[in-house]
Amino acid sequence: MIRLSETDLILNTDGSVYHLNLLPKHIADVIITVGDPGRVHRVSRHFEKTEFEMNKREFITHTGWFNGKRITVISTGIGTDNMEIVLTELDALVNVDLKLREPKSRRKRLKIIRIGTSGALQEDIEPGSHLIAEYGIGLDNLMQFYNLKLSTFEMRIGKDIRRKTSLPFTPYVVKGSNLLLGRLGFDMIKGNTVTAPGFYAPQGRKMRIASRYPKLLQDLTYYHNKSSNFWLTNIEMETSALYAFGRLFDHEVISTNVILANRNAKKFLNRYEEAMDSLIEKVLERI
Repeated sequence: MIRLSETDLILNTDGSVYHLNLLPKHIADVIITVGDPGRVHRVSRHFEKTEFEMNKREFITHTGWFNGKRITVISTGIGTDNMEIVLTELDALVNVDLKLREPKSRRKRLKIIRIGTSGALQEDIEPGSHLIAEYGIGLDNLMQFYNLKLSTFEMRIGKDIRRKTSLPFTPYVVKGSNLLLGRLGFDMIKGNTVTAPGFYAPQGRKMRIASRYPKLLQDLTYYHNKSSNFWLTNIEMETSALYAFGRLFDHEVISTNVILANRNAKKFLNRYEEAMDSLIEKVLERI
């Protein structure tokens, strides 16, 4: 059995994982992730009972009970790098013996659901809509450091996106959980979510600094693989990493979104609280 070193598996003095400051007993088998730390309470206020709370950096965790189900909600902050930290440390909590520093022989599979926000690429997707991602498309370089196995279809779509957008790299394309897609998203818009490594130029926004790819938003919007009828529906900053680590660690993962803006129609939802609360309630009821 491989023993993980103190610099690979970093623990706090109380034995908790380094960034999240959690022990195995603190998390449920069903986990909701939110980007905004302020959204944790927006989820946990629906709990009949909250048994545990932890605040560490941007990672806020509440664990409690909803309709007889034990659920954890945790904030990830923004970006795929934060998602790497959260998914890796959550997996360590259930699949590594932290005292022995050894992977467990019997593995546990978590259900991890992201409740987030994003901007629509297609003009027929209205702000305030609920969208669930069948695939995540990563424009970041995080998976260059991991041996992520992709299907023939996923590799083909990634290469096709590179060719049709003239990007200098091949995006990675990863499918989420079929189980959670069907259970949670049967009445949501089913889409394919682009994950960008930044908020401004990587998402086609123009500020004082010129973008190297001024047609990126247009290219992503009009991308269409005709043989599989594959479109790109929305853009945000975490889904591809969630799906990649779900596959690498063998967890069930899915990403749901409130559409805050329609990028090409130039529509923006200034007050999104009602749409977000509706999505939160929908996910909690269906988990």
